[in-house]
Order: sequence, then structure tokens, then C-alpha cells
Amino acid sequence: MEDVCEKHWVVKKKPDKKEVDLLSKAINVNPFLATLLIQRGINSFDLAKNYFRPSLAHLHDPFLMKDMEVAVNRLSLAITQKQKILIYGDYDVDGSCSVALVYSFLSSIYSNLLYYIPDRYKEGYGVSKDGIDYAFNEGVSLIISLDCGIRAVEKVAYAKDKGIDFIICDHHLPAAQTPNAIAVLDPKQEECGYPFKELCGCGVGFKLLQAYCQTTKIPFEQLCHYLDYVAIATASDIVPLVDENRAFCALGLAKINNDPLNGIKAIIDVCGFKKTLTISNIVFGIGPRINAAGRLKHAHFAVELLIEQNKEVAEEKAYQINHNNLDRRDLDKQITDEALLMIQNDHEAAQSKSTVLFKKDWHKGIIGIVASRCIERYYKPTIILTASNGNAVGSARSVDGYDVYKAIDACSDILIQFGGHKYAAGLTMDIDKVDEFRKRFEQAVASTITHEQLVQKIKIDIVVSLSYLTERFYLILNQMAPFGPANMTPVFLAKAVKVYGVSRLLKEEHVKFSVKQDDSSLFDCIGFGMKEFFPLLEENALLDICFTLDMNEWQGRRNLQLMLKDIRPHNSAAINVES
Repeated sequence: MEDVCEKHWVVKKKPDKKEVDLLSKAINVNPFLATLLIQRGINSFDLAKNYFRPSLAHLHDPFLMKDMEVAVNRLSLAITQKQKILIYGDYDVDGSCSVALVYSFLSSIYSNLLYYIPDRYKEGYGVSKDGIDYAFNEGVSLIISLDCGIRAVEKVAYAKDKGIDFIICDHHLPAAQTPNAIAVLDPKQEECGYPFKELCGCGVGFKLLQAYCQTTKIPFEQLCHYLDYVAIATASDIVPLVDENRAFCALGLAKINNDPLNGIKAIIDVCGFKKTLTISNIVFGIGPRINAAGRLKHAHFAVELLIEQNKEVAEEKAYQINHNNLDRRDLDKQITDEALLMIQNDHEAAQSKSTVLFKKDWHKGIIGIVASRCIERYYKPTIILTASNGNAVGSARSVDGYDVYKAIDACSDILIQFGGHKYAAGLTMDIDKVDEFRKRFEQAVASTITHEQLVQKIKIDIVVSLSYLTERFYLILNQMAPFGPANMTPVFLAKAVKVYGVSRLLKEEHVKFSVKQDDSSLFDCIGFGMKEFFPLLEENALLDICFTLDMNEWQGRRNLQLMLKDIRPHNSAAINVES
């Protein structure tokens, strides 16, 4: 068998049995499901009711957010006085959807509007001087920035000197100094009393519009027509799917599945989705296509599609966006293959605690994806660098629990600039500093990272008996969706399952086989990209498997199947329990 990256299996701590029994009886589910709910903080009938039935009634009062009243008053003044308003957003999915949301809603009641997305390569992230100059030349009086702006102190001051006001709608961590804008809406501000801190940028934009609707007596349903955008942004930005985010995603998904906006429907069609869409379809299907515009072309193409009201035109734009995504995939694979080969051919790489790769012709819009791909194979903090405007620019990604931002900060004296957070960052340096940076970064990581952080963990919710996995169990489990951060798809562990029949290797990449456990039914197992495990799958072999549960529907038949995350020979390694 080929070498397989070591993974630690960690089973979550069991809740108190009495608590499990009480909830199990209160909502009439088996103990396994009750355990899953308690692990998510759902330990009573009322909490379970709200959890299983997300509602717009669960949204918080938008005026609890700092500066909201000031923001609404300034927006109202602009509309009353027919001032020109510019909707400004970042070039990723959250930023594009934020612009689409605010521009589409305001367009339904007001016409003196423009929108602007910065060029990823010419202007970079966030509020740009070029964007403000564009606003000034167009006679804009008010800029509403979405998913950016919280650190744009100099840019907001520059706009103010030109007579342009700013309302900032952001969700990133503020710096010590906040921009001198008319209003700063960001629940992460220390002095902000808003009860939910984990909105995405589009979520903050939605709260501004919600407050405006309440003030102007516009029916809330008029705003909810655009929940598609909020669900897509929330899912794609990988924010915790709890509280308001859960309501946005659940209700936005229902809207997408039943009555999608024209641009969204066009994307769904080019994705080839036929069944009810899930968060996974957004994260791995719709989101990447919106992102591809900003990575390879310009994100304003994505906004044009998102706000398009003509179905035929939307279909044409979706076709082009899909073409961009196919190009992005090809580049992704090409650069990832090159990066992995560089690691394999580097004799020092096996001993290092980090990975830093540079190739001058790699596409700047893809390197963040490639860094993540390298971590999937070699589980180390990784930075991928390419050449841009005469410098080396890079994207950093980290492993669970390790602060890559701090390691980069330790090398800041040889960097031109850098920014980001614990798990992802961007950086720029002179090209002739790359080798020095590689050595310095490795020293910083090696001196601070632990062995445990360099081992990928599979977090398992509960150990189950296959006989408990019925269709009813699955249907209730499915009502725990939408799944995402802080409400992840439950991962199960089944021990001593026996392989039945002949196992198959599909497309030389994926494994498919069947298992039983004691007196359970026969279950099909699918392991995507798990060809290295094929030698383990001999008939009657005893395995321990961790998996998620799925329903396979084919030619009118339905059967549960196990979507594998890892496989081991039975009792071949210790299974840790969360402390």
C-alpha cells in the first residue's frame, strides 16, 4: 500500500447520559441524534424547535448595531436629495454578492446608483484610490463599502477631502484606528453591542437594508426577495452557520430551490444541478464560478450576471462565467501538479515544518487555492509565491490550530507588506528576498509549531452501530442542515465492519465496496480519491471506518451510503477522545 498521510481520529466527548435520555424523550429521537444535538448546544425542546425551524423571526434588531441609526439617516438623506450613491464591494463571492444585494434592492426604489468592484491585480483588496477617483469623477456623494473598508483609514480620509461620505459595512477585525466614516457597521467593533458577531459582509449589508426598510415602512418581503445573495455569500465565506447565518442559509436555500433570481438560476443551470441544492453545492459549485470572474478576468462580470434580470442574457453571462471557471480549474490543476512535483523533488522538504514555493509565471489568482491543495497532501503551513509588478507576491494557508500570520510577522522586516489572519494571509516582497524569506519562515514555524499541529485530525462526532442508520435517522439528520462551520455535517465512526463481496477501484482514483456490521443491513461505501486504501479492501477484512451519511438515488431506488473520510484495519491505531 502507498504511504498514506497520518491522520488522528478524535472522537468528541460524550454528553451526560441523563441529559441525552431527557432530550431523546422530549423530541422523540434516538440517543445518537440526541447526542449530536447536545454537542451543538441544543439541549431542550425549545432550542431544538428553533434549530430545526429557522425563521426570519429569529433575526436580531438591526438597530442594535453600532452606527446603524446614523447609517440609515445618511442613506435616507442621499435618496431624498437624489444624491448619487456608489455601491463598492470586494472582488470575492461575499463582496460580489454584497454589491448585488444592495444595488438590486436600492435599484427597486431609487435610480441614481452606480457600483464598483476593484481590479484584483491593479488595485488589490479593499477600498482603492482608483475607486474613490472614479466616484469623484462620476459625481458620487455617498459610497457604501461592503465586505471591506474597516481598515481603510487613509482612503476614507482621501474620499472625505473630495466631499464623499462613506458608510462602511464590514465584518473583518478592526485595527486600533477606525476610519472616520459617517457610519461604520461592523459587529466585531469592541464597542458594538450587536449580539451576533459572525455575519459575513453581505449579512452586514442586509442588516443595513433591514433597518432602512423598518424606518421607511418598506415591506420586509421586498428585501427577502434577494435572500439568494445572502445565502451564497454566507456559505461561501465559511462563517459559522449558527444564529442569523443559519437562518440566512436555510431560508436563502429554500428561495434558491423554489424561486431563484435569474442570475442565480443561470449559474445553477451551467453547474448541471438537477436535485435540491445544499450548502455544499453553493460552496463547491456556485461560489467558485462567481469567484472565477475575479480570479481570471474582473469581478464586475460576476456582479453583472448576479443582477441580470433578462433570462436569456443571464444564460449567456453564466456560460462565460462557467468558461472562466473551467479555465480556473485547468490552471489550478496545472499549478498544483507543478507545486507538488517541486515538493517531491526537494530533499529538504520532507524534514521541513513549512512549505514555501515560488515560480514567477504562476497565476496570481490561483495561488491561494494551490496553497490549500498542497496542505491537503503535505499537512504544513504553506505559502505559494509568484511574480507580480516586479515583486514576489504570495498567499499563505495554515493548518488547524497554527497562526501563520504570526510566523509571517516574524519575517516582516524583509517584507514590503502583508496582511490577513490566523489561517490565511497575503504578502509581498522583493523577488531577491524569496530564498531568505523561505529560511526565515521555516525557522519561525519550526520554533513555534507542535507535532500535533502537523498531524491532520478527523473529528468524529460519535461511534455508531450501523444497525441504527435507518432512513428515518437520515431524514432527521438532514433536518440539521444547513451544515457548515460550527454546525458541520456529522462524522461517524463504525468499528469492526466486514467487507462483503468484491471491492472496486473507479477511474483509478475512487474506491467502492460494501460492508456489514453484525446483524446490520449491507451498506455501500464510497471513498473519493482514496485509491491508496484499495489493498485493504479484501473480502471479509475487518475495518474501522469514519464517514458521513448520504442518500443515493438511482433509477427510482433510494439507499443509504457511507461517504468515507478515512479507513483503517480494525484496531490498528489508537482512537483519541476529546478532553
